[in-house]
Amino acid sequence: MITLTELCKELNNYFDDARYFGNYTVTNGVIDLSEFVADGSLQVGQYFRIAGSIFNDGVYQYTSELNTLTDENIHGVIWTMRVPKEVFGLLADINAWIAKYSASDEHSDSPYQSESFGGYSYSKSTGNSSSDGSAADVGTWQNAFRSRLNKWRKIRP
Repeated sequence: MITLTELCKELNNYFDDARYFGNYTVTNGVIDLSEFVADGSLQVGQYFRIAGSIFNDGVYQYTSELNTLTDENIHGVIWTMRVPKEVFGLLADINAWIAKYSASDEHSDSPYQSESFGGYSYSKSTGNSSSDGSAADVGTWQNAFRSRLNKWRKIRP
């Protein structure tokens, strides 16, 4: 299963709303974001990203009980995020696809179709060929969801 952090990294898109550079402290698993809540920049249930941390880089959902972080002093940035609902649907679909196709059982469903009879056998993928003419690796969620991912993808610098 992939997380929102992994999906955002793949897309190179953290749906950032505002960035706040500074020094932040995580104590007893809690980072104090009350200044962002007070000024309306961050609301309960909203996602935010920590960058520049040694232990806590990633995407988190703000709740009043957020206490899952590793204690540290952070000299970095907090990004508030505005993640579209459609992205969460995409994440759910990707995780369902991974659950379906990553089973190690040889009789599990597969994104490949194959047939064998009378000394003849073939396997065909359900994806397209890549631009260099080789067969695409449809065994990855990135390729299986390429068209939906591309809608949200940002070009890497």
